[in-house]
Amino acid sequence: MRCRKKHIIYCLLLIAIVLLQQGLLCAQNIVVDATGKGNFRSIQAAINSLSDDATTPRIIFIKNGIYKEQVFISKNNIVLKGESRTNTILTQAIARDAFRCTHYDDWGVATLNLKGNDITLLNLTIQNTYGFDNIGSVTIPCPNDTVTHSKVVKNDGHQMALRSFNTTRLAVINCLLKAYAGDTVSPWNLEDGLFYFKDCTMEGGVDFYCPRGWAYAENCVFIAHTGLASIWHDGSKYDDAKTVLSNCSFKGFDGFNLGRYHKDAQFYLLNCVFADNMKDQNIYRVPTNNTIQWGERIYYFNCHRKGGDYKWFADNLQTAKGAPKPTDITAEWVFNSKWNALKQILANVN
Repeated sequence: MRCRKKHIIYCLLLIAIVLLQQGLLCAQNIVVDATGKGNFRSIQAAINSLSDDATTPRIIFIKNGIYKEQVFISKNNIVLKGESRTNTILTQAIARDAFRCTHYDDWGVATLNLKGNDITLLNLTIQNTYGFDNIGSVTIPCPNDTVTHSKVVKNDGHQMALRSFNTTRLAVINCLLKAYAGDTVSPWNLEDGLFYFKDCTMEGGVDFYCPRGWAYAENCVFIAHTGLASIWHDGSKYDDAKTVLSNCSFKGFDGFNLGRYHKDAQFYLLNCVFADNMKDQNIYRVPTNNTIQWGERIYYFNCHRKGGDYKWFADNLQTAKGAPKPTDITAEWVFNSKWNALKQILANVN
């Protein structure tokens, strides 16, 4: 009898080890449930419970609900996993112009604010509703304005759903990132920012998808509500920095612009589809005093517009540095093998 018990315990231990390795043991996950049926009611409380760093990802599973929070992540190796993209909603209403009247930097300007590394976001809606909730402009007291001590805050000014600082290795999969106006998705790290987006929808105004550094987005939908451009890039630190958009679609208000830049940038668009009401205007350089070191670098392959193609997005990959083939342009190529864990993240998701 004693021997059988040992065998049973041994087998259970083996099963537990296998489940842990495969990430299937539910006890690993911290559960957030706004109704109180989880470990925490708020996302921030769950994050605060973790140590600053770990060698493997810590999963915070967020049950369906509306979480009216301003979330800060300055810790590493964290996964925020929603129960469903449609019904797991993180939301705030923040106008950047108003926020900066009482703060001296952007830490807290977004619904989700990131400083940690190795962050993964899955199955979430992350939104900044200021522009949807407010009409027109208001004038507010602004202590940080040393001249007028006031500020005009518009409903189409900067409104960030996601803002990162020195974060590197950020994966965002099957998420809705939504605002009415500018800079909705702002992953900013010129030095070593590596940003991956898959199966996401992004909405906003001017420059509402505006990565700095290295970014790869695939199977994403971009919706322009207002503004002078949908996408933007800053790759001014290194000539290898780039933003790639593969198998993505673009739509918006009548006459919406595809993109622009005012610092060194490098755009690759492959197998993309443009709505018929997109303006006949290539990604353009904004008049600027910035020195553009590497010239215009805007490349297309197999992109098409409903209603007929414009000449400016004809295939021109052969003019890019190294003349890459379409099959060469993968996430691994963009990140130059600097992100070994990306395949593992995708394997766990799929």
